[in-house]
Amino acid sequence: MKPHLLLIDALNLIRRIYAVDANQKHHSDEQMIQTCCARVAHACKKLLDTSNATHAIAVFDGEKSWRYHFYKDYKHSRAPMPQVLKDALEHFKTAIEETGIVVFEPINDEADDIIATLAFKASNNQIANTVVSTDKGFLPYLGPYITVYDYFKKLYLDETSIKERFGVEQNKLVDFWALAGDKTNDIPGVKGIGTKSAQQIVNNYNSIEHAAEDESLSPSIKAKLAANMDMYVISKHLVSLRTDINLGFSLKQLRLN
Repeated sequence: MKPHLLLIDALNLIRRIYAVDANQKHHSDEQMIQTCCARVAHACKKLLDTSNATHAIAVFDGEKSWRYHFYKDYKHSRAPMPQVLKDALEHFKTAIEETGIVVFEPINDEADDIIATLAFKASNNQIANTVVSTDKGFLPYLGPYITVYDYFKKLYLDETSIKERFGVEQNKLVDFWALAGDKTNDIPGVKGIGTKSAQQIVNNYNSIEHAAEDESLSPSIKAKLAANMDMYVISKHLVSLRTDINLGFSLKQLRLN
């Protein structure tokens, strides 16, 4: 059997399952957490079966990634994790490990960067891998060996779905987000450049620099780009996932028994 690496964005999976279970009637928080843990474990087993994975890892977030130091307002408006869930994370880790999947929690790095690094390294070695997440940040890395699966919609995301959702080609996504910003993660983008203007720029020019130098571009858009190029650069760093993190473990250690 050819190797296939399953990469689970752990908190992305857990928080969405928790959000559903927290709205159900339970006798206690403890009962709700037990139910939620069981559902997460069930999801992991289904993912192992459907992906035919030979290797698997579920990655949690570390405390504070480099993005928080690079840009002080990164995710500043995001609601904190519910305390009930935060206190129960060890139970979720145990539930996942009992399915045979390795659990990894970095000290500082975000799960997205760890997963992107693993996917990139596997791809470079021609090893197929599936990223399980609803996070759009993985979409720029889709390729012959990297697929992204939305467990909740039960579908694999592809270049067609990217174009339908964002109005730009896959290779333009990072520039698009850097221009338009991302309210979900408090990424600023270029002030005054909205979704439509960002689509126009990335679809019509090979680079943002070319757009800024084009005399036929709208004077107001040119002025916004000129005045806020530093925020474009900052935003581009924030939306780009790292693929070069030193992980300290090998693919062999992720093999399923």
